[in-house]
Amino acid sequence: MQITAAIVKELRERTGAGMMDCKKALEEAQGDIEVAIENMRKSGIAKAAKKAGRIAAEGQIILRQDVAKSGHSVVLEVNCETDFVGKDENFTRFANGVAETILSGKPASIEALNTMPLSGSSGQTVEEARTELVAKIGENISIRRFVLQQHKGVAGTYLHGVRIGVLVDLSGGSEELARDIAMHIAASKPVCINASEVPQQLLDQEKAVFISQAQESGKPAEIIEKMVSGRISKFLKEITLLGQPFVKDPDTTIEKLLKSSNATVNSFIRYEVGEGLEKKTDNFVEEVMAQAKGA
Repeated sequence: MQITAAIVKELRERTGAGMMDCKKALEEAQGDIEVAIENMRKSGIAKAAKKAGRIAAEGQIILRQDVAKSGHSVVLEVNCETDFVGKDENFTRFANGVAETILSGKPASIEALNTMPLSGSSGQTVEEARTELVAKIGENISIRRFVLQQHKGVAGTYLHGVRIGVLVDLSGGSEELARDIAMHIAASKPVCINASEVPQQLLDQEKAVFISQAQESGKPAEIIEKMVSGRISKFLKEITLLGQPFVKDPDTTIEKLLKSSNATVNSFIRYEVGEGLEKKTDNFVEEVMAQAKGA
């Protein structure tokens, strides 16, 4: 079968691969475009496996809500290796499709999610679509984490660009208040809602630092105890949502703001792209030399 420019163009549009790769795949498949696509997908799996160990600390946070129908919201982090790919329309389409899949399919884990048909695709599973996208874009792509939340009360969301996403669930209050609280959490990064939820390990760690600093003052033990107590109290206000000053009105704490609306925070989730992951640092000279050597 003759390999025409039209069929090469169609294969390029369907796979996103380069022209020469498409022409070669069609020649090997004797002009059968479906066989060529399948072979390229198999090749993509091999490429994806090679990239799986590479650090992916860029990407997007996606928020989706279906409060009216199911009462659920989802916050999702999908990672890639570079900020450039994080803005790519193919990456964005995939990430949005994954969020819709979570919202409709309600998987219990990433493993379960990977086996589900990707929303908006032609029957591909999430993992198949991810693998194909890795081959197309040339970077490791991973679904890092998600939370599917069923709201007990008023749902609030806030998305800062594509890098920070927050879900909040309030009892009482309004949607406007819930959004304000979500925006505050995005900016102020509280560890938990109140002092009783602060992990003991974190508290012990900070207390040890405060004691060490206070002892250097040479003051009596009872004074040191008061100094440490004061610093711990200040620390708790800084890291707990209720103790923080509201970003839109620093004279009012979040606790006072909530009381004025007879509202309480049931829960919140804050995701930030790449938090806790090692960032990739490139050496431009080494990269150019590696490319020149054909590495």
